[in-house]
Amino acid sequence: MKRISGRVAVVTGAASGIGRATALRLAERGCTLALADVDPVGLDETAAILAARGAKVSTAVVDVASAPAMEAFARHVETTHGGAQILVNNAGVVIAGPFAEQRLADLEWLFGVNYWGVVHGCHFFLPLLRRADEGHIVNLSSMFGFLGLPAQSGYCATKAAVRALSESLYAELRSERIGVTTVHPGCIDTSIVRSGRMDDEVMRRDVQALFDRRGAPPETVARAIVGAIEKDRLFVRVRPESVATDVLKRLFPAAIHRFLAARFARERRAGAPSPR
Repeated sequence: MKRISGRVAVVTGAASGIGRATALRLAERGCTLALADVDPVGLDETAAILAARGAKVSTAVVDVASAPAMEAFARHVETTHGGAQILVNNAGVVIAGPFAEQRLADLEWLFGVNYWGVVHGCHFFLPLLRRADEGHIVNLSSMFGFLGLPAQSGYCATKAAVRALSESLYAELRSERIGVTTVHPGCIDTSIVRSGRMDDEVMRRDVQALFDRRGAPPETVARAIVGAIEKDRLFVRVRPESVATDVLKRLFPAAIHRFLAARFARERRAGAPSPR
């Protein structure tokens, strides 16, 4: 986009983490914010921080997995702000565990937020973006959108779907002065693991500890998002591990999965109970 200041930016999943950091970054650049999340407490906290800094902000408690809720949110933004020029589909959740052990209800929840939430955002806000002189859509994928990992089949599938959707939209909307970016963060210190659905609490604890210890702050992704909007970039890899994952998948498309399969098998054997 040629100009960010003075634009209306819509951010989902804005109650914490990357969503909150992105809202703050866009506000610094002069945007008015329309924020959504299912967490009313965190959403109010984000709004209070923005208001204290002099930003214009509106909020709505919205489940992005619900088409009627997202349609109503788009109408709310149009009524409150007159339109929108920037859309950041950030809301996301996680589940973990081998596919054979996953519950269908959890997979439906995962796809509802991670994939359909992005689809709903693009579908209902695209008419508003088309009325503007220019616009931009940012869809949050992951470094796991580059390859499928064991015990992360559902999450990887949603993030790969977001990447493919974004690439298609980029081609379709480029002539309409609407940019599309897909963002692929690596290890980021957010609460997504803590709030995810996992039966294995030891796995949750270990993964969250890794994120707490080595994860980059959400502001790292927020800076990348704003830079991508300004430079009209199709995709952004955030953190060295995201770059490495993309490169390894390109160079060794089959070998990397054989390596992952072997490691997963070793870990399963190591974690199996000893015979009595």
